[in-house]
Amino acid sequence: MANVMQLLPEIPPGEQAAISGIVQNISEESEQMFAMAYRNQRKDETTILLFALIGLVLIAGVQRFVLGHIGLGVLYLLTAGLCFIGTIVDAVNHKKLASEYNVKIAHQIAMNLSSGSSIRS
Repeated sequence: MANVMQLLPEIPPGEQAAISGIVQNISEESEQMFAMAYRNQRKDETTILLFALIGLVLIAGVQRFVLGHIGLGVLYLLTAGLCFIGTIVDAVNHKKLASEYNVKIAHQIAMNLSSGSSIRS
């Protein structure tokens, strides 16, 4: 578990706490694979903020498409970001949106690795 945190030093402290709980059942052999997959799939808070600001100016809902919320992305696209209010809320809550997405991705990666019979007993 400590090895994963050493492999991911760029992860903010709050996210590290969530990841620590998720990777506790991953074998040491899978920790490096987890770190590589997580680093490639996680979304940075700044990136989500940037996409939300692009949504205000150009294409409403782009931040929701990036986060995998296709239904909300289409809704935002068709309603100009729910008359810009939804897009502004997303810009303000960009850290929470990124954190929720990253924890979801970490769970998926850990589940995929553990289903490959690499769980510690």
